[in-house]
Amino acid sequence: MTPDQIFSICNTLAMAGWIILIFLKFWKKRDQFVFGILIMLFAIVYSWLIFSSFEKEIFENFSTLNGISRLFANKQILLAGWIHYLAFDLLTGIYIIRNAEKNNINHWLITPALLLTFLFGPFGLLLYCLIRVIRTRKYFPDF
Repeated sequence: MTPDQIFSICNTLAMAGWIILIFLKFWKKRDQFVFGILIMLFAIVYSWLIFSSFEKEIFENFSTLNGISRLFANKQILLAGWIHYLAFDLLTGIYIIRNAEKNNINHWLITPALLLTFLFGPFGLLLYCLIRVIRTRKYFPDF
């Protein structure tokens, strides 16, 4: 399977995960499916990509921005980085939903934060935190 095919499949699966998180609010297995199937599948693919392209110089590339740029010049490492984003953004989406439920914040009120998390990761989390502060008057989350 080519990196482009893996990219396409992973993007489709991530989109499915976000549709599930946003629109299947009442599905009892929602979080278990997204975490236990999709995110774990991403973790497996990510691990395979990293280990199959592993070189000792990889660790030297983490210390500078130029090094990271050289690292991501490898298409397989770039794909692994993208899958890393997909997995952790979905995990952040699960956190947002569960924390909103715990704080009795309406699901549809957090939908913009979920969409922004899907598109821009930390920006969506920031929006959710602002919504939570406004709704609960608490800055620090209760995990």
